[in-house]
Amino acid sequence: QVELVDTGGGLVQAGGSLRLSCAASVTSGSVFRINQLRWYRQGSGLQRELVASLSGEGQTDYADYVKGRFTISRNNFKTTGYLQMNSLKSDDTGVYYCNADVWTAVSGTRNYWGQGTQVTVSS
Repeated sequence: QVELVDTGGGLVQAGGSLRLSCAASVTSGSVFRINQLRWYRQGSGLQRELVASLSGEGQTDYADYVKGRFTISRNNFKTTGYLQMNSLKSDDTGVYYCNADVWTAVSGTRNYWGQGTQVTVSS
């Protein structure tokens, strides 16, 4: 079983920065790696929306409203994903969720969600 744990959220003033992390772990001790990585966010009363994605080959894609401000990445071991968020705006407030296609030697590739981390940007 794969678990994704989202951390790094918090309260920040407009213009500030946060770095979110998405740490993958497996209970079986199997070899694993994060292939495709995505970050979503959900504002209060709004639908969950895709913010950024990172392909297994390293190609990135961003929602227009975060381009130039957010950077998605993955560590070299492909066990942890990140979302660096700079120049934060009040509209960036919401719960951020990691979503990843994780390969394990036991189960192959499956899709998993993190539990979410709250980001609040004060104006």
